[in-house]
Amino acid sequence: MISQPYPSPSPTIKNLRRIFVLRNVVIAFLSSTALALVYFDIPIHRLSIVESIGAMLLLNGWTWLRLRSSAHIRDGELFVQLLGDIAALTLLFYFTGGYSNPLVWMYLLPLAIAAVTLPPRLVWAITALATACYSALVFFHAPLSHLHVNNLVGVGLDTHLAGMWLGFIVSALLVAGFVSRIGQNLRENDRLIAEAREQVLESERMLALGALAAATAHELGTPLATMAVLAGELSDEHADNPALAQDLALLRKEIGRCKEILSSLAASAGQMRSEGASSIALDDFLSEILQRWRDTRPALQFDCELQGVTPAPHIAADRTLGQALVNLLDNAADASPEHIEMHGGWDAAELRIDIRDFGRGLTPDIAARAGMPFFTTKQEKGMGIGLYLARTILGRHGGNVNLESHAQGGTLTRIRLPLTGLAVESRS
Repeated sequence: MISQPYPSPSPTIKNLRRIFVLRNVVIAFLSSTALALVYFDIPIHRLSIVESIGAMLLLNGWTWLRLRSSAHIRDGELFVQLLGDIAALTLLFYFTGGYSNPLVWMYLLPLAIAAVTLPPRLVWAITALATACYSALVFFHAPLSHLHVNNLVGVGLDTHLAGMWLGFIVSALLVAGFVSRIGQNLRENDRLIAEAREQVLESERMLALGALAAATAHELGTPLATMAVLAGELSDEHADNPALAQDLALLRKEIGRCKEILSSLAASAGQMRSEGASSIALDDFLSEILQRWRDTRPALQFDCELQGVTPAPHIAADRTLGQALVNLLDNAADASPEHIEMHGGWDAAELRIDIRDFGRGLTPDIAARAGMPFFTTKQEKGMGIGLYLARTILGRHGGNVNLESHAQGGTLTRIRLPLTGLAVESRS
């Protein structure tokens, strides 16, 4: 069966993981602060603090279960998670001085996370709730009798100001360490969206080219059939003229090749890879393609050396991959009609091929524009879509094509194709 890559986690799952880690840090910080207050014998509502921290632990336990499940995480769930954080903080602050608690800045943490992960309407809802809870603590809270304590452990230190100082340090670290990571995740998501949009545009171009190819195949069928009949009649009429008969035989062979190409195009139109796709050993796949291509260029000196692990991995038979390789070989042969070289190899994970021609090489302008649709350096001979199609086909399978000038002249075409997405279990 065809191997499938492991799907990447969605942005909401990544954000929920970061909320989970951030909440663990907050729980550890609050627990350490509570233990310090107990150590310095500062009166606090211990049971209420334990209940507040316990509520956060339960919320994080639920978060952990959600992360382990395969369920889809939506923005609404992140919103509920942040509501739970605000509720737990409000319970904690109510029993520890209310708005005068030096750690009341923690209300900003769920608000900052909401601002970079949730849509505006949910951000404003979180903002309104956090503001309402903070305002309520101004009028409703259990005051602390020892909020300001001096000469702490022999040092002149105001507990409230020390708490503000510690709170600033922790908040700065949390914002730098977590909120910035969430922002990075959003930028990565924007990049993936831009890449997906570009892939859609490429697919639309390929669809247009496919429709054009199908229409061309249909339109060329009748003229080729007529040419084949006429070439056959001319061969019969001039059988006594060896030179003309030889040219007519070559013409009939080329007409037959055109008809074969059109038949292959029609047969593979709309072909999709599936679980039932036929498999072929990679070395056999390459041999068949190269042998067919050699037959079209009998006068070309083609030095080919391919080596890889044996037995070669089996891949899904995909005509488009063969056509991509043929396009690149044709480009090299057109640039260097007398001699080209091809070297490469494979392992279980990747196919690597280098094609070198001995032509004029690449100028900076050509290197920058190579691979763009309908850009060609062959004047009237080329259409400017061979390299573009090869890159698109290989890119669809995770591969790439790079062109560079060879140090000793000519152009070096580097092909890299991952085999994991094409791998098929061999059938005995």
